[in-house]
Amino acid sequence: MMTACLIIHGYTGGPYEVEPLANYLHEHTNWHINVPTLPGHGRRLNLKNVSYKKWIKAAETTLLQLREKYETVYLIGFSMGGMIAAYLAAKYKVEKLVLLATSGKYLSFKQISLDVGGVIADAIKGDLGRNKLYIHYKKKLGAVPLKANIEFLKLVKFTRRYLKKIKSPVLIAQGQQDGMVPYKTAYYLNKEITSERKEVVFFERSRHLICLGDDKDTLNQMVYSFLTKQEVVMNT
Repeated sequence: MMTACLIIHGYTGGPYEVEPLANYLHEHTNWHINVPTLPGHGRRLNLKNVSYKKWIKAAETTLLQLREKYETVYLIGFSMGGMIAAYLAAKYKVEKLVLLATSGKYLSFKQISLDVGGVIADAIKGDLGRNKLYIHYKKKLGAVPLKANIEFLKLVKFTRRYLKKIKSPVLIAQGQQDGMVPYKTAYYLNKEITSERKEVVFFERSRHLICLGDDKDTLNQMVYSFLTKQEVVMNT
């Protein structure tokens, strides 16, 4: 059976955010793994003239292309990509859905400024080269216009109402150290999504970039096991 897996990255990110998971699935399955770069995203951000509709459209176009070629399509979304994946799962009914550190309510812009504050503190101490957040945000500072943040908020608001329409089995994974998407968001998603088959998993050591964190090996195995597990159909 031909299977494809569409993985959608987060806001201001790119395929690199989900790379370890994409590589793991590629190595352990014969599936076609597709990780598109949303408009304005990737290693070089250009978010001046993008709209949330363009982000959704890009992911939707990829999903429709995959549905034409493959019998089974799995959807995985990280952060904002999780909300896009949730919307697409509600609209097209995919086989299974995985939501990773999904921004169901909001992203903490306050946390971004706290992280930047930590970066400045490290700079004073001369530890800047070792600060992973600095390396991560150095490219982003100044590259994210306010309008793009507003588009992000519009996207969350637009996609949120579709959570109730998801019928696919869902795995919700969340890092407990996540300062960007508060871990309580996982409870919110669990409550809103009315699918009969749901699993919620918390990773103690993971921050927001859950696919790149200390728990990534466990996460990879868990996602693989969730996607490959046969659903038991009860005969009544």
